[in-house]
Amino acid sequence: MEQVGKLLVILGILLALAGIVLIVFPKIPFLGKLPGDITIEKENFKVYIPLGTSILLSLLLSALLWFIHYIGRK
Repeated sequence: MEQVGKLLVILGILLALAGIVLIVFPKIPFLGKLPGDITIEKENFKVYIPLGTSILLSLLLSALLWFIHYIGRK
């Protein structure tokens, strides 16, 4: 259970840092306007599907977690 507690603390710190980044930089210039992001605008509604942004963030997070795992094994 000690390992789970440490993991939760680390995840909490990472979420807090992500929140701070979003507050300080509310509009990241390229995020949300990548190729593959779908925007549908009609008269009464707007639908935004960030497909390209999701893929990019997934790749970045996967690389970061792989790197953390690689460093942790040594």
